[in-house]
Amino acid sequence: MSYYFNGGERIGIIVDGANTHSATRALGMDVDYKRLLAFAAEHGRLIRAEYYTAVAPVTSETEFSSLRPLIDWLHYNCWHPITPVGREYMDGGRRTIKSSISVEIAVGICRMARNVDHLMLFSGNGDFCPAIAEAQRSAVRVSVVSTLRTTPAFVSDDLRRAADQYVDLEELRDVIGRPVEARRTGTDR
Repeated sequence: MSYYFNGGERIGIIVDGANTHSATRALGMDVDYKRLLAFAAEHGRLIRAEYYTAVAPVTSETEFSSLRPLIDWLHYNCWHPITPVGREYMDGGRRTIKSSISVEIAVGICRMARNVDHLMLFSGNGDFCPAIAEAQRSAVRVSVVSTLRTTPAFVSDDLRRAADQYVDLEELRDVIGRPVEARRTGTDR
């Protein structure tokens, strides 16, 4: 796996939580975020790891967010969760959260590019192509991590082409995936 990295480089990780969650579920895997940090750290100097996800506004009806345990775990395990509060609305009888998460991630890519040599972006969203181009103008190498091995694919062709490297999540299953026994018991993130 070392061919994804140049030795000694400063590495940053940005995870689009909703997109990555959907992609890994479609592949039948879970990401072990502790193993992901270790994977990056063994190939360079990990500078920062950010996990982006929108959260629902807290109301008397929704005092508990199902994301809260994950966000707390990430926070206490060397991750920097970025959790903008979205606006809740009904879409055809279905509750939906609308947020500026894509803007937050794009800004995060540009900000992190000032401090790293290699940025690993876990997302398939083509909206990030301009932010990737900006990072590359600062001589940052960008690896996009998502999947083509599902129908439909979770990575846009534009994003894959914009990246310096594309890495399929399936190729990282044994490196950053949660062991089968941990998925069954719910232990270990």
